[in-house]
Amino acid sequence: MTNSYREFKINCGGREIIVETGKYAEQTNGSCVVRCGDTAVMVNVTMADKPRDGMDYFPLGVDFEEKMYAIGKIPGGFKKREGRASDKAILVSRLIDRPIRPLFPKGLFNDVIVIATALSVEPDIQPEPLAMLGSSIAISISDIPFAGPTGSVVVGIVDGEYVINPNSAQREKSTLNLNLAGTKDAIMMVEAGAKEISDDEMVGAILFGHEEIKRLCAWQEEIVKEIGKPKKEMELYHIPEEIDKAVREYASEKLDKALDTFDRAVRQAGQDAVEKDCLEHFAEIFPDKAREIKDSLYYITKEKVRAKITNLGIRPDGRSLTEVRKIWCEAGVLPRVHGSGVFTRGMTQVLSTCTLGMLSEVQKLEDLQGETSKRYMHNYNMPAYAAGEARPLKSPGRREIGHGALAERALEPVIPSEEEFPYAIRVVSEVLSSNGSTSQGSVCGSTLALMDAGVPIKAPVAGIAMGLIKDTESGKVSILTDIQGLEDFLGDMDFKVAGTEKGITAIQMDIKIKGIDEAILRQAIAQANVGRQHILNKMLEVIDSPRAELSEYAPKIISFNINPEKIGDVVGKQGKVINKIIEETGVKIDIDDDGRVNIATVGNVANAERAKAIIMSIAKDPEVGDMFISEVVRILPRVGAFCELAPGKDGLIHISKMSDRRIESVEEVLHIGDKVKVEIIKIGEKGIDLKLLEIIND
Repeated sequence: MTNSYREFKINCGGREIIVETGKYAEQTNGSCVVRCGDTAVMVNVTMADKPRDGMDYFPLGVDFEEKMYAIGKIPGGFKKREGRASDKAILVSRLIDRPIRPLFPKGLFNDVIVIATALSVEPDIQPEPLAMLGSSIAISISDIPFAGPTGSVVVGIVDGEYVINPNSAQREKSTLNLNLAGTKDAIMMVEAGAKEISDDEMVGAILFGHEEIKRLCAWQEEIVKEIGKPKKEMELYHIPEEIDKAVREYASEKLDKALDTFDRAVRQAGQDAVEKDCLEHFAEIFPDKAREIKDSLYYITKEKVRAKITNLGIRPDGRSLTEVRKIWCEAGVLPRVHGSGVFTRGMTQVLSTCTLGMLSEVQKLEDLQGETSKRYMHNYNMPAYAAGEARPLKSPGRREIGHGALAERALEPVIPSEEEFPYAIRVVSEVLSSNGSTSQGSVCGSTLALMDAGVPIKAPVAGIAMGLIKDTESGKVSILTDIQGLEDFLGDMDFKVAGTEKGITAIQMDIKIKGIDEAILRQAIAQANVGRQHILNKMLEVIDSPRAELSEYAPKIISFNINPEKIGDVVGKQGKVINKIIEETGVKIDIDDDGRVNIATVGNVANAERAKAIIMSIAKDPEVGDMFISEVVRILPRVGAFCELAPGKDGLIHISKMSDRRIESVEEVLHIGDKVKVEIIKIGEKGIDLKLLEIIND
């Protein structure tokens, strides 16, 4: 062990957290291993020596690595190694990224890479909060400039009490799953799924978690004092003062005129004209400084838009601070789709579709929780045309996966249980036009699609995005309801809240400044509640409850239970029995190990009932009075007809039980292959006696 090895301990949420440094990965800028119980996460951070050429944004890269050896498993598939990051790993990477990104200095264009690797995981202790905590420690003790540290915790509500970093049993009972990060002074990041909790409960959870975060930050500061490296003196990008001053003098009034409109297209055209004019005007005065000129124009524009909001209460499109853009909705717009809805708010428009399937179509997952499945699936897509851009399609990126997960989290609490509604449910949100909070637009559109599909959701859900303009000099705060793209781009906060009339189901907050305090948090959540209820009322004008009937193109599912010991008889050797039932009836059949049977058919429910009757005839020991749909398999002309009640199980309809009149031959009534409805009238040592009730041939 190296001489630089150090170990630090703290109690968090009733468990001891141990941080080890100076033992591994010595060539990184900063490294640590965070342990709690049998869960261990290594975090390594590195920074490039030089800025990346031509870079105009901070190139921070964050990856959370799920290693299957951490849970003692060999990965599935042919390659037997980890491949593309799972959606869960991508979401954790985003959780790590969001609270630390605003704390790096502006003008830093060197690549910074943070890699958190789950080395060992026990089910009771999640690796995610340890990875978030470890990222702050690794950066803070490194020589990379950073305005941290940050602390990170998970907060749950169990039996009405707030719990820090709940274990697996507590997570099952919790009505809240809140990921929270912040500095000792302010909250930086909030992401939560909840079961319709109140505004006060949510605020209380955030403040409760922040108290623990303050302790974690103070602890990290002591670690930094002991082992932290001196921070590098960086050459940060900045706009030369003479360029900024010249551009301001030349372009300020021109920008005032360009911004003096509530029409987005006119405003953008005016801004483009000012930029072109400036580049031409300063081409010889400041050669090869186009980037600096454009950046100066950006900051001037930002100041002017923010000042109008802060000082005059005038937003770019003329709305008041609490006003929601115009809304219109549609439901049932696609005839062959099981459910569809369109939600339009201003220039944001989302088309959502709902598809129903059998439970065998649930999504199978393999991650650090082991093999799990997801019955409700939500996908989000945003092609370039939604923003008026001409770019080819590409596979979903981190943003798309994150937005889909947020919408899924918002709607999951209102999805009916498997027992109430035995379907796999997939919702897809296609963004048709984007200008602010498409993720919350997808929540609204998807609620419409679910209700149009006839999914008996517990309550409709709506979502809204809130913004913040905080003037650093005066301290004046403006909280904006239903932010559009420009307000998000030039503002200080993107705070999304989704929920039902009763309470919050999901929340996500991203901060571009160094955090927000309790007063801002309370006002934002309260203002969001008013806006959310307004949006919900607009949606309910189009469809106010789930449709009573499923689409004619959706599968109709019949669910029932059989004795698990009879499953082998129903399936048959090499699946011959069940495949014959499927072939004869045209249905789909799922059978769970506990004896739960789901039969699905599109259109003709009678086929599902017929398949059920056949399965019940196999799985149930026959009793007098039982009725069956059967087939005549053998005839004794003067005696009767044998019917197959189940594979290997026949019954006899005596000639006297075929008709009210006397008949001389069975073939006057029945023939081999006839489909008949029969009733058991006697079970004896010689076999089963039947009575013909009905001939049901087509």
